Amino acid sequence: MLHVFLNHRNYLGWLGLCLTIRSVLAQPLPQIQARFDTYRKQHLQEKLYVHTDQSVYLPGETLWFRLFYVDGSAHQPLSVSKVAYIELINTDQRAVLQHTVALGDKGGNGAMALPVSMPSGTYVLRAYTQWMRGTSPDFFFEKVITLVNPFRKPELPLPADTLSWSVQSYPEGGQLVAGLPATVAVQATDLKTGRGAAYRGVVLTQTNDTVARFTTHRFGIGTFRLTPTANTTYRLRLTDVRGRSVVRPITPAVTPEGYTMQVEAGPNEQLQVTVRSNVPGQTNAEVYLLGHTRQVIGVSDRQVLRDGQATFTVPVQQLGEGVSHLTVFTAAGQPVCERLWFRQPSASLTARLTTDKSTYAARTPVALTLATSLPSGTTATADASVAVFQLDSLAPLDPVNLPEYLWLASDLRGAVENPAYYLTQSGPDADLARNNLMLTHGWRRFRWDNVLNPTPSAIPILPESRGLTVRGRVLNARTGQPAADVPAYLSVPGQGSRLYSRRSDAAGYVRYELPQLVGPHELVLQPAQVDSSYRVDLLSPYAEPATASSLPLFDLPPTMRDALTTRSLAMQVQNHYFATTPPLPAADSSTFYGRPDEHYRLDAYTRFQTMEEVFSEYVPGIAVKRLSGGRFALRANNLPGKAFFDEPPLMLIDGVPVFDTDQLMAISPLKFRTIDVMTSRYFLGPLAYSGVLSLNSYKQDLAGYRLDPKAVVLDYDGLQARREFAAPSYSTAAQQASRLPDLRQLLYWNPQVTTQAAGKAGLTFYTSDQAGRYLVVVQALTADGRFTTASHTFTVQDVAH
Repeated sequence: MLHVFLNHRNYLGWLGLCLTIRSVLAQPLPQIQARFDTYRKQHLQEKLYVHTDQSVYLPGETLWFRLFYVDGSAHQPLSVSKVAYIELINTDQRAVLQHTVALGDKGGNGAMALPVSMPSGTYVLRAYTQWMRGTSPDFFFEKVITLVNPFRKPELPLPADTLSWSVQSYPEGGQLVAGLPATVAVQATDLKTGRGAAYRGVVLTQTNDTVARFTTHRFGIGTFRLTPTANTTYRLRLTDVRGRSVVRPITPAVTPEGYTMQVEAGPNEQLQVTVRSNVPGQTNAEVYLLGHTRQVIGVSDRQVLRDGQATFTVPVQQLGEGVSHLTVFTAAGQPVCERLWFRQPSASLTARLTTDKSTYAARTPVALTLATSLPSGTTATADASVAVFQLDSLAPLDPVNLPEYLWLASDLRGAVENPAYYLTQSGPDADLARNNLMLTHGWRRFRWDNVLNPTPSAIPILPESRGLTVRGRVLNARTGQPAADVPAYLSVPGQGSRLYSRRSDAAGYVRYELPQLVGPHELVLQPAQVDSSYRVDLLSPYAEPATASSLPLFDLPPTMRDALTTRSLAMQVQNHYFATTPPLPAADSSTFYGRPDEHYRLDAYTRFQTMEEVFSEYVPGIAVKRLSGGRFALRANNLPGKAFFDEPPLMLIDGVPVFDTDQLMAISPLKFRTIDVMTSRYFLGPLAYSGVLSLNSYKQDLAGYRLDPKAVVLDYDGLQARREFAAPSYSTAAQQASRLPDLRQLLYWNPQVTTQAAGKAGLTFYTSDQAGRYLVVVQALTADGRFTTASHTFTVQDVAH
């Protein structure tokens, strides 16, 4: 059974629970743990990982993707949210492509057609659910995608002599306290490449006294020890291998009083957590340590400060694999220090890829076998995605595979350079690198004001547990203020029209569930009242475009030009000879009200010149009345009661509610194809109607009816239609002899591969005319939360061979 746990990304919440317990002395730790356990089960959190077929593209190509959707604690597949949002964001923080993708029991998949007009550059591919929008966007899935447009001149990169670094300092535990020793981590990132910079560092005071020297270790991270003094400011001077320097202040500033913590690996697989304090009256007080791994508490301990210092001994085995949070609380329940620790995970699943040959000729079949097993050797059934593409200078390996993301990157804010290193390497050098990485994350993402004084979200966002949901807000058209308890319609015009009605909640919000909305559609939002003083605004389903990733500048080295020329030619040839149009979703001609009581196909009758004649002559279910001043009134025949209703029916044109009877009656009946009538009371959502009159026009254009200016009419993309990856087959001699060039460099993409009970899956595809070395990449996940990645290479010989 899958248990729902609190998200690693909102761990502030469970600490907020602890803060409500003002006297820890009065409540034993088991009670705190019990409350935490109850709290975390009430707050589902999610993780998304996106496997793309490649990481470098040309405009005109297709970016294929697979979504792995799991819970944030046990990493088991989830089926709560039914929709994911995926977008491509440029360096200007603007989304250039956005898609809505259906999620099922095995995640989801789709494709992005990259327009030929897209400029060269680096982009962020971002994915999230509506429920994830309720937490920090820093923990949406993000990866860097490079796009190279050979037909547009790229922006010039920074001159080679320009030193452009981002430099950040991170005191262990979160703060520098006067008189208390501290370890400070420094991370320098080259903004041109997006990678860590190598440097020699010097720590200077405001009087230019040197108090520490250090050097970078791996990935631009270095550390030094410092016992700061009060009223002193410190600066960093970092110098690269060419002698160029940058100077940055050390932040945060030194505080006169506070707490610090230091975590060190001790003997016998134990951690030594040293807590220090110089707060008057607290140097001999109790302090508490809580440690959890993805919201599963493993450490809960209490110590007493002796002359301002206490040490906790933590067996590493009490912490789960991956990233753990160690937080220090005062006796009053106030969090004062926080530190991350990484426990290297053991392999839980193994994937093995084999091909029937190591070298192939052009246009020949490749038999690929995927086998998944447990570390014990027992076979395992896994769900996987597989990509096969040519290895060249334009196709680097994806830096973040499924294990690296779930174990590491998903629990840390921002990008992690070469995350595979931290999972695969061992020894003192790797241990130091892991410790340095943990020093540069954590604490400063805490916003305790939000925990101690929580405020409801300005826009409440619920999970889309039953499919695509369109959200809007009803506002007073004159004042712009939210309006409660106002009925509002959402219409999807068309042959198979859909109509939804809701009443706005106390804050004016309305939600419409459209689980079957696939592809582009026109939507109409409007109040369900005649002469309404309200309007309905559509709320975007997409998050604000700002991303957590720092995009490196685009730079195309000369060594890539030959590969770019070859791939550009291949893209043009493929699009010319083998371009396919994605299939449109099948049109649903049924109506939301089902089978009508009366249905009239007007071409089967004498065509009259006025709507009054049409209704009077052969639509007995509708009565036409003339009011004073010549105005019209329509009433539906209440057949169960054998009398006409006193109120007008729900009137629709092409599925859109209309309220102006006189304007409807003025339309030429020659513009309408059919008329449907419901001759009994009809209920739609919270509203009831005295019958239904529905007219369907030939052109699906409302037959010229003018909607109220307060009605919102807009184009809206529903769920992305399923698109299958297509590749040629060369199973016959005639196909092999075809003179059409086959320059594919992406030979195969399959987002849904399942290894059966025997733990194996067999796949077959054909090579192209492109000679070279090809890489097979697989990402795999089991139903019980085991995951892995694997790769394999083979060679395609030149046609001349």
